[in-house]
This record gives sequence, C-alpha cells and structure tokens, in this order.
Amino acid sequence: MKWEENVRKVVPYTPGEQPQKAGIIKLNTNENPYAPAPGVARAMAELDAERLRLYPAFPEKTDLAKALAAHYHIGTDQIFIGVGSDDVLSMIFMTFFQSDKPVFFPDITYSFYDVWADVYRIPYETKALDSDFLIRPEDYKQPNGGVIFPNPNAPTGEVMPLTMVEEIVKNNRDVVVVVDEAYIDFGGISALPLIEKYDNLLVVQTFSKSRSLAGMRIGYAMGQPQLIRYLNDVKYSVNSYTMNTTALVLGVEAVLDEAYFENCCKKIMETRGRAEEELAKRGFVFPKSCANFIFASHRSVPAREIFEKLKQNDIYVRWWNKERIENYLRITIGTDEQMEALYRALDQIV
Repeated sequence: MKWEENVRKVVPYTPGEQPQKAGIIKLNTNENPYAPAPGVARAMAELDAERLRLYPAFPEKTDLAKALAAHYHIGTDQIFIGVGSDDVLSMIFMTFFQSDKPVFFPDITYSFYDVWADVYRIPYETKALDSDFLIRPEDYKQPNGGVIFPNPNAPTGEVMPLTMVEEIVKNNRDVVVVVDEAYIDFGGISALPLIEKYDNLLVVQTFSKSRSLAGMRIGYAMGQPQLIRYLNDVKYSVNSYTMNTTALVLGVEAVLDEAYFENCCKKIMETRGRAEEELAKRGFVFPKSCANFIFASHRSVPAREIFEKLKQNDIYVRWWNKERIENYLRITIGTDEQMEALYRALDQIV
C-alpha cells in the first residue's frame, strides 16, 4: 500500500501484563500494594461532578503545584506536572533532545527511552552497565545531545550515590541531564538539591509508586524556571489541558499526608528486606535494591521457567527476553501476605 511509505513506524513500548482476572497476585508492574492516603478517598467522595463539565485548570496554577512546591521547598515555577512521569519524560525528549549528537542512556534501563527516541527521531547511544549492573559516570563524559538515566535504575534497583550523579551533571553542562527518580522514595537520596546549582538538571518523579496513585497518572519534573517554561511551551503546543480535574484534586491529598506516605514506604522497605532473605534461602541472587522491587536470578532454574510456572499459580512477575537480563526476574514488593504466597509457590518450583 502506497500510503504506508509515509507512516511513522516504531517498535512500541511493551508494558507489564495487566491480567483482568480475580484473585491473582500482581507483582509485575511495581504498583504500590497499599491504598492511597485516606484523604484521597475523602476528596474523591466530595468532588463536585459539576466541575467536570469545565476544562481543568492549568497544572502550574493549581493547589497540586502549590502542595508540591511546599513539600520540596521550591517555587511553583520550578515544577512541571504531566500525565504520569511517562508524559513528563516524553515532553522532555521532545523539548530538550534536539541535537544532532546522540542522547546517552544505559543499555539496561527503563525500556521507554529508546521508544521515545525512535518516535521523535532522536539519535541515541546506550552505555553498557558494568558487570555489577552499575552505571559508569566516565561513559557519560563524551560529547552528546543529552543524558537521561533512572536513579535507582530500573529494572536493576541499583542506586547511584549523589556524588556520582553530580559528576555526570557537572561534566555535561552544555546539555540537559535528566535524573528519573520514580523509585527514589524507597531508599535513595534525591538529586533535587542539585537543581539550585545546575541550570541544566531536571529531576523527574511520579505518584505511581510511593504515593499509590498509578491509576491517576500524575508525574512531575523539577528544575530551574527556564527549563520549566520551555517544557510548558511544548506541552501547550500539543495539548493545553493535559491533566484532568480529578487527578489535580486527589494528588493534593497524596502530598499532604506525609505520615501516611512515610509509613507506606517504610513498610515496603521492611518487606523488601525480608524478601531478600527469603529469596536468598531459595537460591536467588540479586543486586542490592533501593526500589520497590528485586531484580533476581536463580542459581540453577532459568528465569523464564520460573516466570511461566508462577503464572500457572496466578502470580505475575516481570521477565524480559533481552540480552544480559534474560535470566532475571523483576519481582515487585507486595504485602507480606502476597510475598508469603510467592515464597510458597517458589518452594514448589525451585
């Protein structure tokens, strides 16, 4: 068909399975196993449906922006809010990665990065993690068109010390550097303080993991006001009303209840510590995780076999048929009860 010559063809991102089946244990997409803050449910019940006939407010003018600014002690003009961190990152690719030089990111990392690069026709180059699945800052000291990496990295869960993050930013002052901190609340130290020192740094976070609002799709970037203005210029050129009213209202409550947020993160980290012990007993090895998942490989049983047999037991984890990581499983940290069910199933498999 002649018209296909003008179609933009890409290999799409493949998300984790979303089985629509009752009674499963879903440990494959890094969702928080605990409910959102209690104020979220109250705000949802009290939301006036009349508001939904109107377009939503611009995100940077809302109580959500004010709540985030107060929480992080920055200005509302230093925050860009989007439809999940995926939307935020997509806008960043479209806005800042416009050089003829390649954008750098790790070879084992969030698998959406190369998809966005292909969609937007951005040249890119992956930098191999070392044998311990760690990022090497020296790999990012060559001429490039931008740098992006998660910290903690996904799917490995490894966290990079702030000194190494700064080393990468400091050596790339002529491009924008993006630190994707989707999992930072589970044991890492945020690079956010560095945005006052470096005008080329964006720090991206999300409500999907530590704040239990994956279904609301709220993400945000933080940086110097000029970076945020450029992002808004592009966003409003694509869609002026990206955030829905419900998300803007409920997101506020997720930010305000600091005690609930900290308790949820604490519970997940405690369960992760026990999971490391239980998996090690069963012959698994894994890098030290500072995320809400463990990236594990069994000493003798292939990862794909474990993955398939767990599915037969209605337990879903994540497996990739990719070079270097095809023998690893990414196991989301669930509730203690869910993890006990996982251990029982593993006892029958390994």
